[in-house]
Amino acid sequence: MSRLVYLDNNATTCVAPEVRDAMLPFLTDLWGNPSSMHAFGGRVMRHVEEAREKVAALIHADPSEIIFTSCGTESNNAAIYGVAEILGPQARLITSRVEHPAVLGPCRHFREHGHTLIELPVDGVGQVDLAALREALFGGQCLVSLMWANNETGTIFPIDEIAALVKSVGGVIHTDAVQAVGKVPLDVRRTPVDLLSLSGHKLHAPKGIGALYVRRGTRLKTYMIGGHQEHGRRGGTENVPAIVGLGQAAELAAASLAGEAARVAPLRDRLESGLLATCPDARVNGDPRHRLPNTLNISFEFIEGEAILYHLSDLGICASSGSACSSGSLEPSHVIRAMGVPFTAVHGSIRFSLSRYTTAADIDTVLEHVPRVVAKLRALSPFVTT
Repeated sequence: MSRLVYLDNNATTCVAPEVRDAMLPFLTDLWGNPSSMHAFGGRVMRHVEEAREKVAALIHADPSEIIFTSCGTESNNAAIYGVAEILGPQARLITSRVEHPAVLGPCRHFREHGHTLIELPVDGVGQVDLAALREALFGGQCLVSLMWANNETGTIFPIDEIAALVKSVGGVIHTDAVQAVGKVPLDVRRTPVDLLSLSGHKLHAPKGIGALYVRRGTRLKTYMIGGHQEHGRRGGTENVPAIVGLGQAAELAAASLAGEAARVAPLRDRLESGLLATCPDARVNGDPRHRLPNTLNISFEFIEGEAILYHLSDLGICASSGSACSSGSLEPSHVIRAMGVPFTAVHGSIRFSLSRYTTAADIDTVLEHVPRVVAKLRALSPFVTT
């Protein structure tokens, strides 16, 4: 295998060296329980609170509005379960057809238990139908859960406008911002969301740590009952090394946000234009005007995305065909299907997602190999007739 080219950063990122170094003392010397009464534990708690301040700063929240969780999925589940239980079965849940399974799953769970669930459609570039949202909002109390940016296509929803619409009718708005945090600026002082989910391993912190922003005054039922940790909002001993790592990652992301977007987006665009120029019958999926700077989703017609990925993997190139949480399924991406991508292309979708460590040489390697792989597979495809 040639050198590793890793372009699957929407699935997970590597742990940044600065994050690793920040975590190490809490795996060796500073191992006390932060909830303990003694000074040894209290010393550790100070670092937990410093991390909370750093995470809050990244999205311009107050530290008291941050709950540490185990991951983005837990944050999404906590937001939806916590609010739906408070609102009761008469409340409607509104989401979109292109959400992550961590949002669609709990929403559909509540539908099975009597809630009305509305799944909004999207257009051909994956943008949510705002007219359908306006219509859905009228009819009583509601919880709206719409993602900030799509994990497969990178399409960014107009969350400012969405949140304003929801708040204008007295609804509660949660956003899954797992893919947006650390890639684009987020400011909850300006965007009136009530709840926001983020995940550490999407921004160079370790796996097993996430956070949920809960705007002060938002009613949220506690779903993990145990000790008094997180001010009684989530029981369970704090994962201190991971929390410290998330804080360090948040601080790094805040410091480099604008510069990294300006560096990565041209690399993504060069990859996109190069593949379109060298691979006939390819099409880009996503909103070209409102898209994460690191994400390219492209369909190669008449061939299977999984076959492309296997060949690329043998060449040391890591990409994906969609959400890592849906890998193993033989069904094509629910996101790509919801966008109305033609049948001839829906199975051939590949996601390339870049990071701060992606280089121009990485892009050159992909541009060298992908056209050959696509041509080889098309020569074997029964769907190619010319």
